[in-house]
Parts: sequence; structure tokens; C-alpha cells
Amino acid sequence: MVKGKITLVVTCLVVAAATGWFAVARWEQANRVATVMSAVAAVAAVGVAVWAALRSVPGQADVRVSRTGDAIARGGSANTGFRGTAGGSARVRVDRTGSASAEGSANTGAELD
Repeated sequence: MVKGKITLVVTCLVVAAATGWFAVARWEQANRVATVMSAVAAVAAVGVAVWAALRSVPGQADVRVSRTGDAIARGGSANTGFRGTAGGSARVRVDRTGSASAEGSANTGAELD
């Protein structure tokens, strides 16, 4: 979250500086600089789009289970943690789960198939 705010502030400062410079620059020089800045911004936008697409590949999301309540099951299974399949590169974090008791199986952590 902090990195996002810093990026936003830096972007605003760059835009403000460029706007100020364009206001006092000669037309021919400002035109050349604007062309170069547009090309650089376009390449950066494509790079950010590819980076975002690769980051959001399905099956790679993080899972966090925290502060769950207690679970009691009669004749079945009780789960206060996480149950899922192993595989992919998803990270699972389980902490401060409630107690679980069952006649079948009970899980208070991470149970991966």
C-alpha cells in the first residue's frame, strides 16, 4: 500500500513538473519533448499491463485464514482452517484459528489434498 502511494505522489510531481516546463518552453522544443515522453509513456504502459496480467494468473492467489470461530461436527468433519488442493504457487497462511472437534476429521490448520 505504501509503494502505491509513493508511486502516485511521484507521478503527480512528474506531471506537475512537465506541465510547468511546457508552459515556459519554446513550441518547437516542447513538441519534441512531448513526442519522446509520449513514446516512453506508451512503452511503460504496455510493460505495466503485461506485469499486471502475469501477476493475476489464476491459481496463484494468496489465501489467508485468520481469527475463525470454533467448529463442532457430529458424524462429519469440522474445519476452522483451510482445506484445498496442493499445487500451483498459491501461498496459504493460517493463524489464530478456533478449535475443531468432530467424530470424523477435524482441521484447525491447513489441510491440502
